Amino acid sequence: VGPYVLVTPNETRRKQLQQIAKKELDDLEQWKKEHKPGPITLVPQRLGGNESEAQVRQKQQMILMQSKYQKKHKREEYVKAKQAAEEAEIMKKKAIQREKAERLEVKKRQEETQRREMLLEDQNYKTNELLNRLDVGLPKSDSCQIANPGPESTAWKRSHAYKQALKEDENRRLEEMKQEQQRKAELMEFKQKQEDETRTRALKNEQRRVNNAFLDRLQNQIQPNSIYQPGYTG
Repeated sequence: VGPYVLVTPNETRRKQLQQIAKKELDDLEQWKKEHKPGPITLVPQRLGGNESEAQVRQKQQMILMQSKYQKKHKREEYVKAKQAAEEAEIMKKKAIQREKAERLEVKKRQEETQRREMLLEDQNYKTNELLNRLDVGLPKSDSCQIANPGPESTAWKRSHAYKQALKEDENRRLEEMKQEQQRKAELMEFKQKQEDETRTRALKNEQRRVNNAFLDRLQNQIQPNSIYQPGYTG
């Protein structure tokens, strides 16, 4: 006894099945031939709208050029905005440094003014002390006689005149320093305004030059196409 049993095929049944399958295939082919679609007939009509092929191509080219110009314009605007932001940052840093320098200069001038005032006060004190000593010592001196003494001593007059002259000179110098600072501030503001106007004018000229160059190139590209355009036969 083996591991399997061999069954002898039924040749008669096999032939019957083959004949049935062949008949069904023949019937299918016959049905396809009988139901084959006929030719399609359409009424001739003009397609493509009211524009010719040349006009359509020219319009497509114009749209393509406009798209390129818009991309280029956006890129240039981005670069300009970036440059403007960088320039604004640089100007801000310069303004901060300028403000620090001005504060330092003002502080130095204030210290110098205070030092001068202290020096003048010390000089005035010593001068007054000397004049007072001279004023007190003059009547007791045997070598110097005052003729026709008035209600006020000559030494006090000289001291008062000297103090008044020093005060006027100091006021005059302070006024000159204020005027000089005001002139410097006005000159700096004027220079800054001129630089801003020059930069704005340069940016406008550059943008106008780029636009004109692009329009010239666009015109040169469109003109050869408009000289000869083949008609569309439809």
